[in-house]
Amino acid sequence: MNRLIIGAALIMAVACGKKSTPAPNNPDPGTPAPQVKVMTFNIYGARASSGAPADLAVLAKIINDEKPDLVALQEVDVFTSRTGATVHQARELAALTGMEWYFTKAIDLGGGEYGDAVLSKLPIKESRRYALPVAPNISGEFRSVAMIKVNKEGKDFYFASTHLDHLQQEDSRLLQAQELKKIAGALDLPLIMGGDLNAVPESQTMGVMRSFMNLGCLQQCPLTFPSDKPTRTIDYILTAPTGKFTVTFYNAITGYHAGKQVYASDHRPVVANVKIN
Repeated sequence: MNRLIIGAALIMAVACGKKSTPAPNNPDPGTPAPQVKVMTFNIYGARASSGAPADLAVLAKIINDEKPDLVALQEVDVFTSRTGATVHQARELAALTGMEWYFTKAIDLGGGEYGDAVLSKLPIKESRRYALPVAPNISGEFRSVAMIKVNKEGKDFYFASTHLDHLQQEDSRLLQAQELKKIAGALDLPLIMGGDLNAVPESQTMGVMRSFMNLGCLQQCPLTFPSDKPTRTIDYILTAPTGKFTVTFYNAITGYHAGKQVYASDHRPVVANVKIN
Protein backbone atom coordinates (compact mmCIF):
# COMPACT_ATOMS: atom_id res chain seq x y z
CA MET A 1 0.00 0.00 0.00
CA ASN A 2 2.80 2.42 0.90
CA ARG A 3 4.41 1.67 -2.46
CA LEU A 4 1.16 2.49 -4.25
CA ILE A 5 0.82 5.80 -2.38
CA ILE A 6 4.42 6.78 -3.17
CA GLY A 7 4.01 5.84 -6.86
CA ALA A 8 0.81 7.87 -7.14
CA ALA A 9 2.51 10.86 -5.58
CA LEU A 10 5.37 10.66 -8.06
CA ILE A 11 2.98 10.50 -11.01
CA MET A 12 1.10 13.55 -9.75
CA ALA A 13 4.36 15.48 -9.28
CA VAL A 14 5.46 14.73 -12.84
CA ALA A 15 2.04 15.67 -14.20
CA CYS A 16 2.06 18.94 -12.28
CA GLY A 17 5.56 19.68 -13.55
CA LYS A 18 4.45 19.28 -17.15
CA LYS A 19 1.47 21.54 -16.65
CA SER A 20 3.62 24.25 -15.13
CA THR A 21 6.05 24.37 -18.11
CA PRO A 22 5.02 27.23 -20.40
CA ALA A 23 4.32 26.48 -24.05
CA PRO A 24 7.25 27.43 -26.31
CA ASN A 25 6.99 30.78 -28.03
CA ASN A 26 7.19 31.11 -31.78
CA PRO A 27 10.83 30.77 -32.94
CA ASP A 28 12.69 34.05 -33.00
CA PRO A 29 13.14 34.95 -36.68
CA GLY A 30 16.40 36.64 -35.77
CA THR A 31 17.93 39.61 -37.51
CA PRO A 32 17.85 39.70 -41.30
CA ALA A 33 20.93 38.44 -43.11
CA PRO A 34 23.28 41.27 -44.07
CA GLN A 35 23.19 42.37 -47.68
CA VAL A 36 25.74 44.16 -49.86
CA LYS A 37 25.28 45.99 -53.14
CA VAL A 38 28.01 45.10 -55.60
CA MET A 39 29.05 46.57 -58.95
CA THR A 40 31.49 45.41 -61.60
CA PHE A 41 32.62 47.95 -64.18
CA ASN A 42 35.20 47.76 -66.96
CA ILE A 43 35.97 51.47 -67.13
CA TYR A 44 38.08 51.33 -70.33
CA GLY A 45 40.63 53.59 -68.69
CA ALA A 46 37.95 56.32 -68.74
CA ARG A 47 38.78 56.81 -72.43
CA ALA A 48 35.20 56.52 -73.64
CA SER A 49 34.26 59.78 -71.97
CA SER A 50 37.10 62.09 -72.82
CA GLY A 51 40.32 60.50 -74.03
CA ALA A 52 43.30 61.92 -72.17
CA PRO A 53 43.38 63.23 -69.58
CA ALA A 54 40.58 61.03 -68.33
CA ASP A 55 37.44 62.65 -66.94
CA LEU A 56 36.90 60.46 -63.91
CA ALA A 57 33.93 62.54 -62.73
CA VAL A 58 31.82 60.83 -65.40
CA LEU A 59 32.65 57.40 -64.00
CA ALA A 60 32.26 58.55 -60.42
CA LYS A 61 28.75 59.82 -61.11
CA ILE A 62 27.70 56.41 -62.47
CA ILE A 63 29.04 54.77 -59.31
CA ASN A 64 27.62 57.35 -56.90
CA ASP A 65 24.17 57.15 -58.50
CA GLU A 66 24.06 53.39 -57.77
CA LYS A 67 25.51 53.68 -54.23
CA PRO A 68 27.24 50.27 -54.15
CA ASP A 69 29.11 48.95 -51.12
CA LEU A 70 31.75 47.34 -53.32
CA VAL A 71 32.97 47.98 -56.85
CA ALA A 72 35.18 45.77 -59.04
CA LEU A 73 37.01 47.85 -61.65
CA GLN A 74 38.85 46.62 -64.74
CA GLU A 75 41.06 48.39 -67.30
CA VAL A 76 42.30 50.82 -64.70
CA ASP A 77 45.17 53.13 -65.69
CA VAL A 78 47.74 54.40 -63.21
CA PHE A 79 50.12 57.14 -64.41
CA THR A 80 49.85 56.15 -68.09
CA SER A 81 50.56 58.48 -71.00
CA ARG A 82 47.26 57.65 -72.68
CA THR A 83 45.01 58.85 -69.85
CA GLY A 84 47.22 61.11 -67.76
CA ALA A 85 50.78 60.63 -66.58
CA THR A 86 49.86 62.10 -63.19
CA VAL A 87 46.49 60.33 -62.86
CA HIS A 88 46.02 57.37 -60.50
CA GLN A 89 42.54 56.31 -61.55
CA ALA A 90 41.80 53.95 -58.65
CA ARG A 91 42.90 56.44 -56.02
CA GLU A 92 41.07 59.35 -57.62
CA LEU A 93 37.85 57.38 -58.14
CA ALA A 94 38.02 56.40 -54.47
CA ALA A 95 38.26 60.06 -53.50
CA LEU A 96 35.35 61.00 -55.77
CA THR A 97 33.12 58.23 -54.38
CA GLY A 98 34.16 58.34 -50.72
CA MET A 99 35.44 54.77 -50.79
CA GLU A 100 38.63 52.92 -49.93
CA TRP A 101 40.66 51.43 -52.79
CA TYR A 102 43.12 48.70 -53.74
CA PHE A 103 44.86 48.43 -57.13
CA THR A 104 46.84 45.58 -58.68
CA LYS A 105 49.03 45.84 -61.77
CA ALA A 106 48.48 43.40 -64.60
CA ILE A 107 51.06 44.87 -67.00
CA ASP A 108 53.25 47.93 -67.52
CA LEU A 109 51.73 50.37 -69.98
CA GLY A 110 52.61 53.80 -71.37
CA GLY A 111 55.08 54.70 -68.65
CA GLY A 112 52.69 53.54 -65.95
CA GLU A 113 50.58 50.56 -64.95
CA TYR A 114 47.34 48.93 -66.10
CA GLY A 115 45.24 46.48 -64.16
CA ASP A 116 42.36 45.89 -61.78
CA ALA A 117 41.06 47.64 -58.68
CA VAL A 118 38.39 47.44 -56.02
CA LEU A 119 36.56 50.24 -54.26
CA SER A 120 34.91 49.65 -50.90
CA LYS A 121 32.66 51.55 -48.52
CA LEU A 122 33.46 48.82 -46.00
CA PRO A 123 36.84 49.08 -44.24
CA ILE A 124 39.45 47.00 -46.07
CA LYS A 125 40.83 44.51 -43.54
CA GLU A 126 43.28 42.79 -45.89
CA SER A 127 44.37 42.98 -49.53
CA ARG A 128 45.90 40.43 -51.88
CA ARG A 129 47.23 40.38 -55.44
CA TYR A 130 47.23 37.30 -57.64
CA ALA A 131 48.79 36.96 -61.10
CA LEU A 132 47.03 35.12 -63.92
CA PRO A 133 49.16 33.45 -66.61
CA VAL A 134 49.16 33.50 -70.41
CA ALA A 135 48.98 30.25 -72.37
CA PRO A 136 52.26 29.17 -74.02
CA ASN A 137 52.80 30.46 -77.57
CA ILE A 138 49.94 32.97 -77.18
CA SER A 139 50.71 36.68 -77.44
CA GLY A 140 48.14 37.66 -74.84
CA GLU A 141 48.39 39.89 -71.78
CA PHE A 142 49.14 38.76 -68.27
CA ARG A 143 46.20 39.51 -65.98
CA SER A 144 45.71 40.09 -62.28
CA VAL A 145 43.24 39.68 -59.43
CA ALA A 146 42.68 42.45 -56.88
CA MET A 147 41.17 40.93 -53.74
CA ILE A 148 40.19 42.45 -50.41
CA LYS A 149 38.77 41.11 -47.15
CA VAL A 150 35.83 43.03 -45.70
CA ASN A 151 33.13 42.61 -43.08
CA LYS A 152 29.44 43.41 -43.26
CA GLU A 153 27.50 43.23 -40.00
CA GLY A 154 29.73 40.57 -38.51
CA LYS A 155 30.24 38.54 -41.69
CA ASP A 156 33.76 38.35 -43.13
CA PHE A 157 34.18 37.61 -46.83
CA TYR A 158 36.45 38.32 -49.79
CA PHE A 159 35.67 40.59 -52.71
CA ALA A 160 37.70 40.50 -55.91
CA SER A 161 38.05 42.05 -59.35
CA THR A 162 39.59 40.42 -62.40
CA HIS A 163 39.83 40.71 -66.18
CA LEU A 164 40.50 37.68 -68.38
CA ASP A 165 42.31 37.59 -71.70
CA HIS A 166 40.63 39.36 -74.62
CA LEU A 167 41.90 37.34 -77.60
CA GLN A 168 39.50 35.36 -79.74
CA GLN A 169 40.98 31.96 -78.90
CA GLU A 170 40.17 30.72 -75.40
CA ASP A 171 43.57 29.22 -74.53
CA SER A 172 44.65 31.91 -72.06
CA ARG A 173 41.15 32.43 -70.67
CA LEU A 174 40.85 28.72 -69.93
CA LEU A 175 44.22 28.72 -68.21
CA GLN A 176 43.29 31.83 -66.22
CA ALA A 177 39.93 30.35 -65.21
CA GLN A 178 41.69 27.23 -63.93
CA GLU A 179 44.05 29.44 -61.93
CA LEU A 180 41.08 31.29 -60.45
CA LYS A 181 39.65 27.92 -59.43
CA LYS A 182 42.83 27.16 -57.50
CA ILE A 183 42.80 30.60 -55.88
CA ALA A 184 39.16 30.36 -54.80
CA GLY A 185 39.64 26.80 -53.53
CA ALA A 186 42.41 27.91 -51.18
CA LEU A 187 40.43 30.74 -49.56
CA ASP A 188 39.29 30.46 -45.95
CA LEU A 189 36.22 32.65 -46.46
CA PRO A 190 33.43 33.01 -49.06
CA LEU A 191 34.10 35.06 -52.18
CA ILE A 192 32.21 37.56 -54.31
CA MET A 193 33.97 38.38 -57.57
CA GLY A 194 33.21 40.84 -60.34
CA GLY A 195 34.94 40.93 -63.66
CA ASP A 196 35.16 41.30 -67.39
CA LEU A 197 35.73 37.66 -68.30
CA ASN A 198 35.66 38.21 -72.08
CA ALA A 199 33.61 35.02 -72.33
CA VAL A 200 29.96 34.46 -73.19
CA PRO A 201 27.85 32.25 -70.87
CA GLU A 202 27.98 29.19 -73.14
CA SER A 203 31.78 29.29 -73.60
CA GLN A 204 34.24 26.72 -72.27
CA THR A 205 35.74 29.41 -70.05
CA MET A 206 32.42 30.03 -68.33
CA GLY A 207 32.00 26.27 -67.99
CA VAL A 208 35.16 26.25 -65.89
CA MET A 209 33.99 29.28 -63.91
CA ARG A 210 30.63 27.66 -63.17
CA SER A 211 32.40 24.57 -61.86
CA PHE A 212 33.45 26.48 -58.74
CA MET A 213 31.42 29.73 -58.72
CA ASN A 214 27.75 30.60 -59.06
CA LEU A 215 26.69 33.13 -61.67
CA GLY A 216 24.76 35.93 -60.06
CA CYS A 217 22.38 36.17 -63.01
CA LEU A 218 18.99 35.15 -61.66
CA GLN A 219 17.72 34.08 -65.08
CA GLN A 220 19.19 35.16 -68.40
CA CYS A 221 22.41 37.12 -67.96
CA PRO A 222 22.03 40.72 -69.20
CA LEU A 223 23.98 41.89 -72.25
CA THR A 224 26.95 44.08 -71.31
CA PHE A 225 29.07 44.83 -74.42
CA PRO A 226 29.29 47.14 -76.31
CA SER A 227 27.65 49.70 -74.07
CA ASP A 228 25.61 51.60 -76.68
CA LYS A 229 23.98 48.54 -78.28
CA PRO A 230 25.09 45.45 -76.35
CA THR A 231 25.09 42.14 -78.21
CA ARG A 232 26.79 39.80 -75.73
CA THR A 233 27.37 39.11 -72.06
CA ILE A 234 31.01 39.18 -70.93
CA ASP A 235 30.81 41.01 -67.57
CA TYR A 236 29.70 39.09 -64.48
CA ILE A 237 29.25 39.04 -60.72
CA LEU A 238 29.88 35.58 -59.25
CA THR A 239 29.86 34.00 -55.78
CA ALA A 240 31.35 30.96 -54.08
CA PRO A 241 30.82 28.57 -52.46
CA THR A 242 27.22 27.49 -53.00
CA GLY A 243 24.91 28.42 -50.14
CA LYS A 244 27.02 31.22 -48.71
CA PHE A 245 25.34 33.98 -50.73
CA THR A 246 21.93 34.62 -52.24
CA VAL A 247 21.59 37.10 -55.11
CA THR A 248 18.32 39.00 -54.78
CA PHE A 249 18.81 41.46 -57.66
CA TYR A 250 21.08 41.46 -60.73
CA ASN A 251 21.11 43.69 -63.78
CA ALA A 252 23.24 45.69 -66.19
CA ILE A 253 22.78 49.46 -66.28
CA THR A 254 23.39 51.69 -69.26
CA GLY A 255 26.36 53.60 -67.85
CA TYR A 256 24.99 56.56 -69.78
CA HIS A 257 25.81 59.99 -68.43
CA ALA A 258 23.15 62.35 -69.78
CA GLY A 259 25.04 65.44 -68.73
CA LYS A 260 27.95 64.48 -70.94
CA GLN A 261 25.86 62.80 -73.65
CA VAL A 262 28.28 59.88 -73.64
CA TYR A 263 28.60 56.36 -72.31
CA ALA A 264 31.08 56.30 -69.48
CA SER A 265 32.75 53.17 -70.89
CA ASP A 266 32.49 50.70 -73.76
CA HIS A 267 31.10 48.19 -71.21
CA ARG A 268 27.89 48.43 -69.23
CA PRO A 269 28.28 48.15 -65.46
CA VAL A 270 26.59 45.22 -63.71
CA VAL A 271 25.02 45.65 -60.27
CA ALA A 272 23.72 43.05 -57.83
CA ASN A 273 22.28 42.87 -54.33
CA VAL A 274 23.83 39.94 -52.52
CA LYS A 275 22.58 38.52 -49.22
CA ILE A 276 25.25 37.00 -46.96
CA ASN A 277 23.80 33.79 -45.59
